[in-house]
Amino acid sequence: MNQAPTITTLFLDIGGVLLTNGWDRTARKSAAETFSLNLAEFEERHHLTFDTYEEGKLTLDEYLDRVVFYEKRFFSRHDFREFMFAQSSPFDDMIEMVKGLKSRYNLKIAIVNNEGRELNRHRIHTFGLNKFVDFFISSCFVHFRKPDADIFRIALDIALVEPDEVVYIEDRPMFVSVAESLGINGICHTDYASTKEKLAAWGLG
Repeated sequence: MNQAPTITTLFLDIGGVLLTNGWDRTARKSAAETFSLNLAEFEERHHLTFDTYEEGKLTLDEYLDRVVFYEKRFFSRHDFREFMFAQSSPFDDMIEMVKGLKSRYNLKIAIVNNEGRELNRHRIHTFGLNKFVDFFISSCFVHFRKPDADIFRIALDIALVEPDEVVYIEDRPMFVSVAESLGINGICHTDYASTKEKLAAWGLG
């Protein structure tokens, strides 16, 4: 039998794995209700420009200019930004598990995620991800978004590891498949218990 490769590195998504999603459909629906926005128009404008924001080619204020503040509003830009930032909450069990694995096995921990700069920085610092993550390969920093395979290639280069040394934990099956096409070991995350069990199969118990 071939011996399983030694895992030296975890690649992790943030939204849906370590934290709730930062600015998903549910959060936007809540924003539309809170700020009396036309949801259909809000969603259309969001989808037309959000990829550009996540790629680091727009600031959050520029995104909001296109999606919300293209006309006069009764609320302030500050209030809307604060609402956006308040939508995030942690999955404490996942965060503690990753911290424990890093400590026990001396793993490198890298984030590979799609997120705009201001939201990304807020979530990293608010929930202390920078205290245990070694590298942040975020779309807003590298100007590639998943499912572009180049974001994974950049992550491998920055971490100085081979694909078979990595387990990638991600809640979107397509992104797991893209990583696996490069030889990275993938776990499609659905819940803490099943991900913990799958990691144990790689010797990360």
